Amino acid sequence: MSLNTDMPSFTDLGLPQRVVDALAERGVTTPFPIQAASIPDALSGRDILGRGRTGSGKTLSFGLPLLTRLNGKRSKARKPRGIVLVPTRELAMQVAESLEPYGNVFNLDIKVVCGGTSMQRQIFALQRGVDVLVATPGRLRDLMARGVADLSEVEIAVLDEADQMADMGFLPEVTEILDQVPAGGQRMLFSATLENEIDTLVKRYLNDPVTHEVDPSAGAVTTMEHHVLVVKPGDKAAVTAMVAARTGRTIAFVRTQLGCERVVEELNAGGVRALALHGGMNQAARTKTLADFKDGRVPLLVATGVAARGIHVDGVDMVLHIDPAGTAKDYLHRAGRTARAGESGTVATLVLPHQRRGMFKLLEEAGVDAVRHRVEGAFTPELTKITGARSIADMRADAATRAVEDAESEIVALTRKLQAAEDRLIDLQDRARRAAEYAEGVRNGTITPEVEREHRPHRSSQGGKGGWDRKPREQRTGGRSYGDRGSSSYSGERSGYGKRDDRHPRDGHPRSSGGYRGQGGRKDRPSYNDRAR
Repeated sequence: MSLNTDMPSFTDLGLPQRVVDALAERGVTTPFPIQAASIPDALSGRDILGRGRTGSGKTLSFGLPLLTRLNGKRSKARKPRGIVLVPTRELAMQVAESLEPYGNVFNLDIKVVCGGTSMQRQIFALQRGVDVLVATPGRLRDLMARGVADLSEVEIAVLDEADQMADMGFLPEVTEILDQVPAGGQRMLFSATLENEIDTLVKRYLNDPVTHEVDPSAGAVTTMEHHVLVVKPGDKAAVTAMVAARTGRTIAFVRTQLGCERVVEELNAGGVRALALHGGMNQAARTKTLADFKDGRVPLLVATGVAARGIHVDGVDMVLHIDPAGTAKDYLHRAGRTARAGESGTVATLVLPHQRRGMFKLLEEAGVDAVRHRVEGAFTPELTKITGARSIADMRADAATRAVEDAESEIVALTRKLQAAEDRLIDLQDRARRAAEYAEGVRNGTITPEVEREHRPHRSSQGGKGGWDRKPREQRTGGRSYGDRGSSSYSGERSGYGKRDDRHPRDGHPRSSGGYRGQGGRKDRPSYNDRAR
């Protein structure tokens, strides 16, 4: 069905008022086309087949009805009532993050299970009971095999980015999981395309689905500009640096992990702040990189195909293909990182002369009308107009300014250290002067030995055992001397404690005369040198 451009409110869609209020608190007041079309049918329990580009609002399209329909009950241990299957770890975390505020409205627990994170924690959460499980297929299948995830009570199952799961080879795991979901429940599938494998899933698992589609040529895509920049091989690195130095949030795509690391290293060396994101990084590093990019601490993310889909970052106003996409689908997936939710964005692709023909064919397959430019030399005003690129001179000036600021900060820090060292020097000089005066007094007889001895610091004055001197033993108080060991008072203090006699304390039998603690005591023991060897 086509989408009505006259958008209703979330209240009109049938969502509970507390969900509408939670949306308003986050500045979400008007539904996107895919939401306006699919939410009423999803709330009624119909199976949904949604087609739309990334960034069209699909997560709330299935998430809000999912949470609303699960409200009112609690899940049993190991038996979630709703599952959302996604292709990547990043998408799983972002879907859960997007739905969590609305799950809190209904007091529903949402848990992510994906690879690269602690399985033991996921098992513990499942054993406590999870209402909605957002999972990657591989990890969920592993948990099912361990017997800690039981899908026998799943009421609603969602497949998000189904076409990417097919591209990544996850369909065997997906079918294995869906086969364990009871028949008769609600199914929702969202995909950018409906190719043969996806169509097979639809026919096998969806029952008379309602189809809602966002026309790729309409809505948010009309705010996206596409440009092809033909550059000479010798100019590509310089053009990359100038575009990367633009003001704004940018995602740049390269073909390989090694290329990703190399580009980031070169950009950082040139004064452009950038971070790498690729499949060779562990989950903790990838999560931190995404957080730094989302929070604006770093304006440029250089990524491989791992970030082409499933990474939802608002405010990305440019996608730069340093290496051209391999297929039309890859191009659209990468381009979908910008111009999200009705915002404007620019997609630029750097193309070497021998790559032009293949790139133009790819764009034709993708249905994209891109403006073509030939970048002669390095910096041109046209390049700045298209991409916001900055000249090498501007980049060097900025780098010099940052270097000055860093040097000033270093000077401030060193000044503080110098001041502290000067204060310490003055204190040490004062101590040395007084020590010299004191020593001079001892030598001149002004200070007698008795007075000198009285002024020595003792352990007791140091508050511990680390003092410089100790009083003679006979002058100490609060303790006994070793000479008291044989006295009657010492023996009296230990009376009844470990008292020795000729009987064993346990069984009352006489002790052996030759053993340790025999009747003769220690005096009867031979010395070490006298013992037979």
